[in-house]
Amino acid sequence: MTYKDNLAGVFPPMVTPFDSDEILFSDLAENVRKYNKTGLRGYFVLGTNGEFKSLSVKERLQVLKTVVENSAEDKIVMAGTAAESTKQSIDITLEAAKIGVDQVSLLMPHFFKKYMTDEVITDYITDVADKSPVPVVLYNNPSVASGVLISVEVIKRVSSHPNVIGMKDSSKNNYQDYIAVTQNEDFHLIAGSASFFYDVLKAGGVGGVLSLSNVFPEECVKLYNLFQEGKTEQAEIQNNKLVSLNKKVSGFKGVAAVKGAMELVGFKGGTPRRPLKGLSKKEEKELKINIREKGFLGENK
Repeated sequence: MTYKDNLAGVFPPMVTPFDSDEILFSDLAENVRKYNKTGLRGYFVLGTNGEFKSLSVKERLQVLKTVVENSAEDKIVMAGTAAESTKQSIDITLEAAKIGVDQVSLLMPHFFKKYMTDEVITDYITDVADKSPVPVVLYNNPSVASGVLISVEVIKRVSSHPNVIGMKDSSKNNYQDYIAVTQNEDFHLIAGSASFFYDVLKAGGVGGVLSLSNVFPEECVKLYNLFQEGKTEQAEIQNNKLVSLNKKVSGFKGVAAVKGAMELVGFKGGTPRRPLKGLSKKEEKELKINIREKGFLGENK
């Protein structure tokens, strides 16, 4: 298996189901077992939709263990192991590798934002990648990292590292430049949103981590497969459907809406962990109407 195989396809950024702030591990396991039967490439655990910043390190590892133990053999498990310090990022990465993940993902440190220069970011990535027993995928999401953006120059530097295999890009605007400067044919870009997943594929990316695939995994996989089969016209139609739907789900109320939509279609979303709020009754009704109007929810739902 090549590094491209590790990233090529659709990954849901797994949500962490809560009830009264307590993690519902059995519900998480149930979701994984259902997803195992789909065409998803694997699972991205402990990312933004997983609310990893609201979990203790112990909880993060318990969530990860639950996913790994219930994941089918053909699924790739990618774990978010980032922390504000290099040392803690390495420590969590080592524990994740012991649990059995296939690769880890690193969101950039951002608490001391004004000191996060290209040199600091490059060193952080390199130091963790040097110590990691499994491949490292970068996670570029300035919207949840105090505006810290992985620069094109950093990608030019770190893409040649033998243990840095790609990047999940949620920044949207720079993916063509990132692809252009990569120094390693084993470094691959994946999209961080359904809103530009198809555009990234057309530009040379290989996959996507799509919050919408928590709710409609097969519809997201369908777009990927149509692209791979060269069915451009059908892929364009499917992409337009998903982009429009995505605005009405994750674009509606973020994690809370993704979880609410999951509940509507038979997955276990639970509620967010405080201080995030779940959907109000009015918002639940609006979400349901929006999804039905887009043709993704039967009249009996």
